[in-house]
Amino acid sequence: MRTRLTDVLEVEHPVMLAGMGGVSYHEVVAAVSEAGGFGCLGASTMGTERMVEEIEAVTRRTDKPFGVDLLTAAPGDMLVQVQALIDHGSRVFVAGLGVPRDAVELCHRHNVLVVNMCGKVRHAIAAVEAGCDIVVAQGTEAGGHTGLIATMALVPQVVDAVGDRVPVVAAGGIVDGRGLAAALALGADGVWVGTRFIATPEAQAVSGYKDTLLQLAEDGTTISRGYTGKTCRVVANDYTRYWEQHPDELQPFPMQFLRSMEDGVNHLGRDADEPGIDPSREFFPAGQGVGAIDELVPAGELVRRFVAEAEAVVDRVAAMR
Repeated sequence: MRTRLTDVLEVEHPVMLAGMGGVSYHEVVAAVSEAGGFGCLGASTMGTERMVEEIEAVTRRTDKPFGVDLLTAAPGDMLVQVQALIDHGSRVFVAGLGVPRDAVELCHRHNVLVVNMCGKVRHAIAAVEAGCDIVVAQGTEAGGHTGLIATMALVPQVVDAVGDRVPVVAAGGIVDGRGLAAALALGADGVWVGTRFIATPEAQAVSGYKDTLLQLAEDGTTISRGYTGKTCRVVANDYTRYWEQHPDELQPFPMQFLRSMEDGVNHLGRDADEPGIDPSREFFPAGQGVGAIDELVPAGELVRRFVAEAEAVVDRVAAMR
């Protein structure tokens, strides 16, 4: 399935793995890229040394393109990490929060593309004006840090605003090929998929995370500031309910993120053997599409399913003429 996105990224399929912090590590990234999609490391929970190790692990498993997602609002030396991802073979830098213009310039000097996550039309316009090569229009249905505008409303408006200049990728609530077909119908050039790829054997996850997603209904998530200080769609639980009842205690990012770690409810980046995980309080980012997920599926197979299902939808709709 060829679109502007596949041409720009030099991949076969317009399916991008979201660079989820604590989840999108080398195994799932390599599996998605090797299947013809675009894998993206979630480096927001990594130091520079660990990020480089993960990049090298990806390159040992595939020679296909992949990217690195950094939480640009996080404290630390952003340019050092961006230079490291450039030096070790990443084709794309994904700016998770905000548009760091100096990082954009650095990437372009080394022929590395820059992707920006956008929750509003004005964010997309600002990203393109700052030099970003691709924008992801992420609706509020998405898991993790997210905005308030729904995917169906946001994507075509972003397409109208910047789609004549850069590829637009749809995100939020997309869990199968029907979502890919819908995104293309809205004018997007591909999809950015997170929650569905958590429910794969290759994704990194603490104990209870994947099982929770498989059992969750479509109304089982909520937007909370309790874990990070920023609006974040997560599995609703006792911890999110505490912060609903005590909003006056919330602190801004990154202090609230540190608070959740001190409370023992934030173990993103740890593996399934990590002790002390309480699923009734743990930080489990998840999107509203989670209700459609009922089994673990290998990441490469998911990429192929997305494309086959989307093609079937396109054929069915075309037959209605």
